[in-house]
Amino acid sequence: MATSSSFLSWVFLFALAVPVRAPAQAPAAPLAADTPSASAAGTSFTAPRDWTLVRRDALTVLAAPEGDTRIVVADVKAADADAAVAAAWALYDPQAHWPLEMSSARPPRNGWDERHVYAYSTPATLARRVYAQALRHGQAWTVVIQDASSATEDKRNSQISLVFDRLSPPGHERETFAGRVAHPLDGERLQALKAFVQDAQRQLDIPGVGLGVVEDGKVLFSGGFGVRELGQPEAIDGDTLFLVASNTKALTTLMLARLVDAGRLDWDSPVAGLWPQFRLGDADTTAQVRVRHLLCACTGLPRQDMEWVFESEQATPESVMAVLGTMTPTSGFGELYQYSNYLAASGGFLGGHVLHPQLDIGAGYDAAMQAEVFDPLGMASTTFDQARALQGNHAMPHGFDIDGRTVRASMDANASVGAARPAGGAWSSVNDMLRYVRMELDLGRLPDGGTYLAQGPLLERRRMQVASGSDLAYGMGLEVDTSSGVPVVHHGGSLVGFKSDMFWLPEAGVGAVLLTNSERGRGLLVAFQRRLLELLYDGRPVAAQDVAARAQRFQEGMARDRKAMSVPAAADAAARLAAAYRNPALGEVRVAQRDGRLWFDVGGWQSEVGTRANDDGSVSFVTIDPAVNGWFEFVADGDARPAALVLQDAQHGYRFEPVL
Repeated sequence: MATSSSFLSWVFLFALAVPVRAPAQAPAAPLAADTPSASAAGTSFTAPRDWTLVRRDALTVLAAPEGDTRIVVADVKAADADAAVAAAWALYDPQAHWPLEMSSARPPRNGWDERHVYAYSTPATLARRVYAQALRHGQAWTVVIQDASSATEDKRNSQISLVFDRLSPPGHERETFAGRVAHPLDGERLQALKAFVQDAQRQLDIPGVGLGVVEDGKVLFSGGFGVRELGQPEAIDGDTLFLVASNTKALTTLMLARLVDAGRLDWDSPVAGLWPQFRLGDADTTAQVRVRHLLCACTGLPRQDMEWVFESEQATPESVMAVLGTMTPTSGFGELYQYSNYLAASGGFLGGHVLHPQLDIGAGYDAAMQAEVFDPLGMASTTFDQARALQGNHAMPHGFDIDGRTVRASMDANASVGAARPAGGAWSSVNDMLRYVRMELDLGRLPDGGTYLAQGPLLERRRMQVASGSDLAYGMGLEVDTSSGVPVVHHGGSLVGFKSDMFWLPEAGVGAVLLTNSERGRGLLVAFQRRLLELLYDGRPVAAQDVAARAQRFQEGMARDRKAMSVPAAADAAARLAAAYRNPALGEVRVAQRDGRLWFDVGGWQSEVGTRANDDGSVSFVTIDPAVNGWFEFVADGDARPAALVLQDAQHGYRFEPVL
């Protein structure tokens, strides 16, 4: 990443700050459980299980078991946030001089009067992420430094969230709605919710939003705002189809719950006994896997999506399962939240196989979902057939160009999910998803009073299988968020140009569906959940402030990234490339020059690429097509001509060799 011109020297900043000293304490052994802790000055947080906690003067240092990741809490006195961060680095690692990539102010929250976030540039080949937060309470500053390898950060992200989710100044009591009775969503509150969505849509430049709200079994609103596609007049309505992505997982587990209810399988049935073709990359792990493990994000299998995204035009359900057979866990069962789309896909294919063993696994899954979920719930428009979806009332995806302008995005990259559709391939509408949410709120009952599903199998999907944060519990294709003191059951979805979520609050009898056709829709989802809680429980009005801050950060980030990028790609860097590259796991990348611009074709989709000169002297080739803008960064390895290319996801590295 490029070095920010606003970066100030450590010497200058350190001169403005004086650290607060506290008596040193002896190093601790690895913690046996998640442990409430505090810094020397009383900043509270939760220290994760298996990490070590060491206090050294004004520093509290948490170290992950891998030894390559630390979270440092520093208590300092300083004139401002920059000075506080400089003082913290001087205490923690005076030799560290990571160039500052960006800094941004965040709204006051959770007892902190002032908040600032800093991100640092690390060598592109190092696979390391370094951040800092400066938090002021009164006159005192707390600085938290996260110095982590990418692999460990991804593997232990739920534990890292434990530290940050409950980070509070001394004496602060967090807002909670526990024990309160929710207000009905009367006309005024419902109008305020719709106005919030429309205002956020404008600030985040989202072309179209589908919104549905239900309370006590009654649909209060089903409709939309904006357009299905930029430049076209057709408006979003309650029947507009969106690609709902990982919301599909909850529907998949619903199908499995029906099979449990019918006695066709049990949540604790060994998967290999039901489906002998099922396998992971390790025989012992394969034997341990039960039905519940397929969608619990709790097996220790890390996220590994590149294999279906590349050369996706050749992918089939069978090839997806073949790749699953090469994957191995990086943590033990139930130890850590690790999200696996491949494993979730296998859950759907298992259900289809149990019901329709004579069909191929894709057709079996489709038939099972139609008979067990879509037909009985009246979800008549919901489909896995993308061609069918695109023939009718549907939204199109939108991304943003290199200057941050919202533009139409290609559907090509989204086609890759078809082969793994139980994890994220459903197209659905607000009206159809509300039918599903109403059933969840009514504990398995249908609008006519009939029973669709017994409460036991239904609710087992919401029971925590693994913690995904300090107040987040992941069940089976569903997450339960209790950070506000009342449970919110939900699951989000994210594919190219489509961001969505569905929420229901069992205690309030309220549910909602939010579907967007923009990469920037993610900024609306979290804020919407907060705004809904504010209106139901008279919470502090902070959601609108969060949207405005996110919109500002997006523009600042795009301007910073654009300044660092060369588009068209630098000619000298492009001249080092071969015409084609190959990786054994991901297949081929074809390189072409078109009208003076550099393009990478990975099979199934393609993108123009720009170049970025990195601080460590390496050069990155970064995808800039609106569908995959910034998603894929290929780093040229060494000075050879042609150069090899390295692509990194959080826990995996892929080296592409030139095809000569």
